[in-house]
This record gives sequence, structure tokens and C-alpha cells, in this order.
Amino acid sequence: GNAAEHTTAVTVAYKGKMDLALGVAVGSSTQIALFVVPFSVIVGWVCGVDMTLNFQAFDTSVFLLSVFIASGILGDGKTNWFEGIMLVATYAIVAII
Repeated sequence: GNAAEHTTAVTVAYKGKMDLALGVAVGSSTQIALFVVPFSVIVGWVCGVDMTLNFQAFDTSVFLLSVFIASGILGDGKTNWFEGIMLVATYAIVAII
């Protein structure tokens, strides 16, 4: 299901309909995040592994920072190379941590 939504986002972005592409991509990512995190906690509970939603302060602040950067970039509907570099750098920081 998620791969089809990402394919749709890329296809409509190629056709120049960026509002629809952003809506599909952000909506798809939100749906996955709202499903995967609670599902992981339930699977951990069934398997006897402690998994909680009690994230450390640093993890929470990094994810909030990435949300603010992404919303700031997506908010005006226009972008440039520097904003792209900021998104890639944020992704790299989150991946390293």
C-alpha cells in the first residue's frame, strides 16, 4: 500500500502537480508513522520485549527539529538547492543518531 502511494506521489510530481504530490507523500508518511510505532509496541509486548513510547529527550528534540525544518520548507511551496541540502543533512543526522 505504501509503495503505491509513493509511486503516485512521484508520478503526479512529474506531471507538475506538486500540491497533490506533497499531500500524498506527507499523508502516506503520517499513516505509516501512526501505524508502525504502536504496532511495534504491541509486537514487543506479545514477544515479551520491553518497548515503550518513552523516548529520550535528545531523540524527541531531533525528531521535532526535523519536523519543523520539513514543515518550514514545505510551507511556502517553493524550494531551492539550499533547502534540499538542509533536508538531506537532517536525514543524515537522524540516520547517524
